[in-house]
Amino acid sequence: MHELGIVFYIIRDVKQAAAEHGVSKVSGVVMDIGEVSTIVPEYLTDCWRWAADKEELLKGSELKINIIPAVTYCDECKSEYETVRHGRKCPRCGSERTWLLRGNEVEIKSIEVPETY
Repeated sequence: MHELGIVFYIIRDVKQAAAEHGVSKVSGVVMDIGEVSTIVPEYLTDCWRWAADKEELLKGSELKINIIPAVTYCDECKSEYETVRHGRKCPRCGSERTWLLRGNEVEIKSIEVPETY
C-alpha cells in the first residue's frame, strides 16, 4: 500500500504551505487524483485519517478527492478517447501511436481553513 507514503508527502506539503501563509488549522485538503494513477482513493482516505489526526494542524481535517478521468491522445488521427474503456489502441483508427493526455495526476488542488479562522 503506497497510499500511506503519499499521505506523508501530502502532509509535508500542506504543513509547508500552512507555515508560509501563517495558517494554524486546516479543515480540509482537496486532491486531484487521476483515474489511472494507481492510487486507491479509499486507501488514501483511510491513511489520511490515521496520519492527519497525529498532526495538530490537520486533526479532524477532511481529505476530498476529485477523480480526473483518463484520456488518451492518438498521434495518428489526432483524436482523444477514454483510456479505461479503450486502452492503448485508438477506437477510431486502430493505431497504437497513442499517449496518456491526462488521468495520472496526483496533485493538491486546494487547502481549506476553518471559516472562523
